[in-house]
Amino acid sequence: MILATDLDGTFLGGSQHHKEHLYRIIRETEDFRLIFVTGRGVESVLPLLNDPVIPRPDYIICDVGATILDGVTLQPVQPIQNNIERKWPGKRPVMELLSGAEGIRLQEVPHQRRCAFLYDDESVKAHVARWEKELGCDIILSADKFLDVLPPDVNKGTTLQQLIDLLRIPQEAVLVAGDTLNDLSLYGRGFKGVVVGEAEAALLTAASRLDGVYFAEMAGAGGILEAMNHFDAFRPFYRKPAPAPVESDDSTQLVMLYHRFPFETVEENGQLIRRAPKSPNGILPTLTGFFKTGRHGLWIAWQEIKDGLENEENFYIDRDQYPHLQASPVLLEKNDIDIFYKLFSKEAFWPAIFSFIEKVQFNHAHWEYYLKINHLFAERAAAEAEPNAMIWIHDYNLWMVPGFLRRLRPDLTIGFFHHTAFPAANTFNIIPWRAEIIGSLLQCDYVSFHIPRYVENFVDVVKSLMPVKITEQTHAAPRFLTYSCAMGTGTITTEIDTGRRKVRLGANPVGVHVNYIRELTQREDTQQRIAQLKKNTAGKKTILSIERLDYVKGPLEKIRAFHQFLEEHPALHGKVELINICTPPASGMKIYEQVQQELEQAIGKINGQYSTIDWVPIHFFFRSFSFEEVLAYYAIADVAWITPLRDGLNLVAKEYVAVQGQYPDSEGVLILSEFAGASVEMPSAILTNPYDNDSMKDCLLRAISMNKQEKQIRMKRLYDNVSYYNIEYWADEFMDELKRSAKIRKPCHQTE
Repeated sequence: MILATDLDGTFLGGSQHHKEHLYRIIRETEDFRLIFVTGRGVESVLPLLNDPVIPRPDYIICDVGATILDGVTLQPVQPIQNNIERKWPGKRPVMELLSGAEGIRLQEVPHQRRCAFLYDDESVKAHVARWEKELGCDIILSADKFLDVLPPDVNKGTTLQQLIDLLRIPQEAVLVAGDTLNDLSLYGRGFKGVVVGEAEAALLTAASRLDGVYFAEMAGAGGILEAMNHFDAFRPFYRKPAPAPVESDDSTQLVMLYHRFPFETVEENGQLIRRAPKSPNGILPTLTGFFKTGRHGLWIAWQEIKDGLENEENFYIDRDQYPHLQASPVLLEKNDIDIFYKLFSKEAFWPAIFSFIEKVQFNHAHWEYYLKINHLFAERAAAEAEPNAMIWIHDYNLWMVPGFLRRLRPDLTIGFFHHTAFPAANTFNIIPWRAEIIGSLLQCDYVSFHIPRYVENFVDVVKSLMPVKITEQTHAAPRFLTYSCAMGTGTITTEIDTGRRKVRLGANPVGVHVNYIRELTQREDTQQRIAQLKKNTAGKKTILSIERLDYVKGPLEKIRAFHQFLEEHPALHGKVELINICTPPASGMKIYEQVQQELEQAIGKINGQYSTIDWVPIHFFFRSFSFEEVLAYYAIADVAWITPLRDGLNLVAKEYVAVQGQYPDSEGVLILSEFAGASVEMPSAILTNPYDNDSMKDCLLRAISMNKQEKQIRMKRLYDNVSYYNIEYWADEFMDELKRSAKIRKPCHQTE
């Protein structure tokens, strides 16, 4: 079967339920071929090709028949396209004749080999015959407002007829569908036809005189389904739609999709056991802490297939701490994990996200692995989620899950949170699969980022790929800094309309579990660590740097700045020391090996140059610390020097404040890179430019020499902010926005 269909009001029209059913039939039927036949220009059709819910057409006829493309390669179909091109006199003669005509105005839409106008005066119709004769073109009127100038004898029907003849397909195997007068040329050619419900009256009148046309009661996709059931030749392809889902209360289930579980699997005494991760990374305790509130849910993540861990059944992560949270593993071979996470994600997406484009490596074979694993995640979620459940997908590793999942489970409310930065359009668009990624993300009901700047970057990327309307904005202030820092912006876009759906957007920076941090800090064993560290660092100003080994974090730039600082301030030798805790990346991450070597060499050079018997300038720890150990270092640090070149947010900065702020007499000072997302919500930190050594050195000196009163005032303000916008605030804010997005979700259509 071939379905040749108009788009707006027809294939893209009707109820959401009918569209989902029709699209599923097309995707799942091997002998079903699809042709878009539309008045849109090519540029306006391209976004549809990256919508994962809409089936990709085999051919595209657009510009009211003036353009014909292969739907896969997007190359012109020859010789049909050349024959049309030869008939077109060009835009200039048309504009010279019609631009001054009364009652019409140019339609500002992208198009080729046609000129599109709008008219609002019936008297225009009296001039059509004269204009056609002078231009040697055809003029088509539709919907009592559109006027299209086309090459002679070119319209939707003639171009479709030539394509069907070229493909040598019997006319009776073609079903055409439309809803406006410019679709009239599709009918009366020996094809079976359907005029869908709610069609333009002029089309109904004109088509009623033609044979083989069915007039459907249901609008859009519902009308096409009616016609498939009506015509004998197409009935074998028809499947009766299931009853529309009954509206019901939202499920209380929350399904979390993350690239890994909040535990480590290690071997002890020949047995594989699960334990809490030792990494100080705040994301995992943050997300698991979310389920301490009593929400029940499921955590889906990948797990390597090993002996003793090959069971795909769900299990409790920690039944005592999280009695309402189960794990649901996506089992992967080691090779799949290595390619998906350690190679492709870190070599293709990670450097692009953080604007290190010189480090980007694209591998199309690895992209196929990425798609495969994202599809496995989507299938797992579709199988496990309760009706109307909330889905919370995390981070760029799972960018393609929303698109796959929306096709499988349209009832679900899907939210996506980016834990990373999101780059500007001219950086993101270097990714070869940018359109597919954005098409997937736009299947979400709510897409959230840490800060307003990332939201605006995302909107700019979307606008570079498709026509989109900004339907709601709000001020970034007073919660976020606006124009006083590198990552500031004055407004946040909170809703966009893509023409097919509305997507809510938000800035929800992750908080830290302040109460949990206070509890751990006050424990006796932590206090003992703190006392010992204070004893070891007595008499010196302690500068603390904690980061994962990653060029994005700027570890080498920091060490070089500290080297210059020591050169310029010899009076501080023996009085300041840098404690540099660098967490190793996951095993097998070769991309970071050079960074590690250069970092160790730079630190060795400084310590070799300046160390004395009783003073070492840099204490370098290249290993993972337990969270309790890290809290002890936070407690004794006079300065936290957090200077990533780029960072989505930076929870280390917030954790440092959460520890220091417990003490009313705290004199801790936070130096924070203005390119860390957290900089726009922590105005009382000293903001530094990590690309400028003078800024790095000056801010460090300022922090060391700052008077006690200013230190205490700054820390109090920081602590008030971190305490208020804590992990509970983040979780509740995200979920409230996701629920709100679900309630306002509704289809929307463009006019053609």
